[in-house]
Amino acid sequence: MAETQFAETQMAKTPIPVTSISATPISETQGAEQLPTYQKVSGVSGILTSVGSDTLATLMLLWAQEFQKIYPNINIQIQASGSSTAPTALTEATSQLGPMSRPMKAKEIESFKHQYGYPPVQLRVAIDAIGIFVNKDNPIAGLNFQQLDAIFSSTLKCGAVRPLTQWQDLGVQAEWAKLGFQLFGRNSVSGTYGYFKQHALCNGDFKRAVNEQPGSASVVQSVASSINGIGYSGVGYHVSKARLVPISQDGQEYITPTRDNILNGEYPLARYLYVYINKNPLKPLPKLQAEFLKFIYSKQGQLNVEKDGYMSLSPSLAQSQLQKVGLSLP
Repeated sequence: MAETQFAETQMAKTPIPVTSISATPISETQGAEQLPTYQKVSGVSGILTSVGSDTLATLMLLWAQEFQKIYPNINIQIQASGSSTAPTALTEATSQLGPMSRPMKAKEIESFKHQYGYPPVQLRVAIDAIGIFVNKDNPIAGLNFQQLDAIFSSTLKCGAVRPLTQWQDLGVQAEWAKLGFQLFGRNSVSGTYGYFKQHALCNGDFKRAVNEQPGSASVVQSVASSINGIGYSGVGYHVSKARLVPISQDGQEYITPTRDNILNGEYPLARYLYVYINKNPLKPLPKLQAEFLKFIYSKQGQLNVEKDGYMSLSPSLAQSQLQKVGLSLP
């Protein structure tokens, strides 16, 4: 019997610069229903391994489970230990798939190229957004980037003149407003940590008071259980006892991370999610890897993207990603 091994070592995920989205407008990246249905082929067997992002852990598992329904004799092993573990695993050939919530760094690519003579292939597989979570009973209407920096950062590189330490500093008048912020975020191996640091803190340093969590879900759960809590995590991890706060880039119009606002590019903390692979440019992909990638970009694969709370890709973007590895939509 085939078995999906899911080793969630709960480390970190890695967020990606907004600039990476501008190359392909998010407004064009929608339409799982428009994608072709994946069709089973013969001769697919073997073991497929994945090491990388915690952000993509559930999505990788959803893909693996549905793919194994089509090919029950294959074995897929998934280890979700943080985006920074994917480049090493690919370089050392301990994994065939490297899910990441940020692009590889130049030094990671160079290390891979030194080993193989060519770079890894970056595949965009979904669109995510980073949300700011507070307790559901917190009345704060919205936050801008200077305020986020003043709440989470010790260096104030985004223009704030002083740090913010209590909810009353933001005009909250609840009974608990004099309480200090209870801050929650990801740990430094996470892509989400790096993304938030770059885009919300202007590459500044986090306050030492930020409680670093091993997984995305634990950030939101911690905020939900703390009346004075505030944290950042992927919007797909929303729970009923936490609330997503609208964000403003200019301090005037506050944007909620709805699907439409993320897809049309209005929400300012959006990013692509990736899977990296080792593809020799002179050789075709092994059949198991090739079929799994075609499944990811099929209707079934991208419906799983939406099921996990992320944004699906358009047929044109899906096709362009498959072309990078010599494949096409089914």
